[in-house]
Amino acid sequence: MKLYHEMSKTELLEQKEFLLKKYKEFKDCHLDLNMARGKPAPAQLDMTMGMLDVLSSNSRLVDEDGIDCRNYGTLDGIPEAKKMMAAIMDVSPDQVIIYGNASLNIMYDTIARSMTHGVMGSNPWYKLGDAKFLCPVPGYDRHFAITEFFGIDMIPIPMTPTGPDMDLVEHYVNNDSSVKGIWCVPKYSNPSGVSYSDETVRRFAHLKPAATGFRIFWDNAYSVHHLYKEEDKQDKILNILEECEKAGNPDIVYEFASTSKITFSGAGVAAMATSKANIDFIEKQMTVQTIGHDKINQLRHARYFKDFDGIKVHMMKHADIMRPKFEAVLEILEEELGGWEIGTWSHPRGGYFISFDSMEGCAKEIVRLAKEAGVVMTGAGSTFPYGIDPKDSNIRIAPSYPTPDELRTAVSLFTVCVKLATVNKLLETK
Repeated sequence: MKLYHEMSKTELLEQKEFLLKKYKEFKDCHLDLNMARGKPAPAQLDMTMGMLDVLSSNSRLVDEDGIDCRNYGTLDGIPEAKKMMAAIMDVSPDQVIIYGNASLNIMYDTIARSMTHGVMGSNPWYKLGDAKFLCPVPGYDRHFAITEFFGIDMIPIPMTPTGPDMDLVEHYVNNDSSVKGIWCVPKYSNPSGVSYSDETVRRFAHLKPAATGFRIFWDNAYSVHHLYKEEDKQDKILNILEECEKAGNPDIVYEFASTSKITFSGAGVAAMATSKANIDFIEKQMTVQTIGHDKINQLRHARYFKDFDGIKVHMMKHADIMRPKFEAVLEILEEELGGWEIGTWSHPRGGYFISFDSMEGCAKEIVRLAKEAGVVMTGAGSTFPYGIDPKDSNIRIAPSYPTPDELRTAVSLFTVCVKLATVNKLLETK
């Protein structure tokens, strides 16, 4: 097989003509598929419909402490919900604060309060003028959107197979007092699927921040989102709160999680886990913001799952839906692009995404071609701060929402777009 970069201009033009014919065949199908976000499929949402029958007008809406969940109070969440979210995050219930339906909202609020009121006595970030955040890349676009919204300077940190480049993280955190935090998706990272190694977690715990009030924003969004039932095929990460406690840094981490991709994406339960000192500081501010979040929804979730075993069984049903989709994407990528040296991709064991890297300078064109043929993907550059991918190569593939047949069609089109964009790029140099 002759590789594209080995071909002459004439050969590349022949390939372009062939690929344009295949591309037109897809366009003539009038596709209308959206793979832009990691949305659960309707079949996944259908699995949780029984939760709506757990409570009724005849239910006793009282938590295990005797609190009436219909009324005001219980700022940090009912005990049953704290136990549930603690199990998901592998922490202790007394380290948990229960919020509303989305962890993204907690992260936004936490940044906002840090901007206006600082962190545990430190100066408000808005007074600094040059507050900075470290951003592992490729990473989660909504994380970057929050820090950009507040005018916080973002510093890209390359991801490695074991997590962020910790030499760079330590360099910035330990020496620059304007670095106030870092975004992390430690398990099945968005979009690479990388899970942080034990060494990476321990190095995070042993950071020596130059900044007062520095915090690790540990978004453990995919803590129970395995693709495989066999335990030896499931990634495991160390408990960051325990490691920080051992390292004498109990306060430097905020851990976030939710049931958004476990139950109903718009009506889940979200939580933060952190140290007692952080909890005391946060709850003083929360008393101004709210009298308490939706305790009926908390109770509904807790009674539906009953215990962590119930959650694990439920998540294996999710895996049965997700795994064939991921395997289909990887199979087609390998069949169509394997050995061509025009792209590489991740092979995650969990989470919601596959990260694809094209030849430099091709990602935007690939996404444009796919959209023109009826398949919408995450915008090229979205996985980098400010939407700027210096190499214009990373594309996030979200297999979750389409049906298996739709997915095969979409990925087959995607591979044609990759080849066509690559050929066009190579022709520019001939």
